Amino acid sequence: MKLNSDEDENSEGVDGTVTGAPLSSISGSRFPRVSTSDLRILFWDIDGTLIRSVRTDAFKDYTIPVLEAVFGTSGRLAEMRVSGMTDLQIVVEALRHEGFTHVHIRDRVEELRTRYMEEMHRVTGNGEQFFYLLPGVEEALEAVHAHPRYQSALVTGNIEPAAYLKMELVGLSRFFTLPGSFGDESHDRRDLPALAADRIRRYLGIDLKPSQFIVIGDTPNDIDCAHHFGARAVAVGTGRLYSRDDLLKHNPDALLPDLSDPDQLLTILDTL
Repeated sequence: MKLNSDEDENSEGVDGTVTGAPLSSISGSRFPRVSTSDLRILFWDIDGTLIRSVRTDAFKDYTIPVLEAVFGTSGRLAEMRVSGMTDLQIVVEALRHEGFTHVHIRDRVEELRTRYMEEMHRVTGNGEQFFYLLPGVEEALEAVHAHPRYQSALVTGNIEPAAYLKMELVGLSRFFTLPGSFGDESHDRRDLPALAADRIRRYLGIDLKPSQFIVIGDTPNDIDCAHHFGARAVAVGTGRLYSRDDLLKHNPDALLPDLSDPDQLLTILDTL
């Protein structure tokens, strides 16, 4: 790991460490402090990367009723494969041939959010397990959370309240201390890293280059949105739809079979 500072005085304290940033893990850490230039922000996808639903396509249990309530039809949603898409993109694609434009859908985003969360609470609140953690996820998040070089945010196709509900249901909420970006903000996933990065720069009060952000996800869309923004991409082979070869075609900076080895993850992140 590099530990030399090359940033200006506005970004760092007199000792070359980050100032104005809630780096709660620094105090008492076994790791050295890091400069602004060494800080890395991890953008985590959720579905297929951190968690899965117990049943394939279980999201349709709550999404189909939402579209039927708001638009009178769920269009072609029942037949769609949606891995890597944002929730807004899913709605657009499902209703593409039903006469609803982007404008129609955008105008009803607030109603969509409200109905979505009502349905999601309904299907996940009956005492039965709906989501489960993928191998090593909690240990991997603990490892990066304990290291002052890394902070984590959610950059996901889920709408914001759904993303945080999922993290609450599987006990991961404590790891995501930075503002992220979400699937009700754009139908194009490539827009999300820039939205999150701008929020984080303001939140931390420091300037961060696109190359200081790392997207971690299980689909080609995760890799592509990272490259579109200028971030690094770590692909994880835990998605249901995409093989190792599928992911490699999109040229991730690194590829892991899963997150079960925290030391391997840290070793890879240290090179990015």
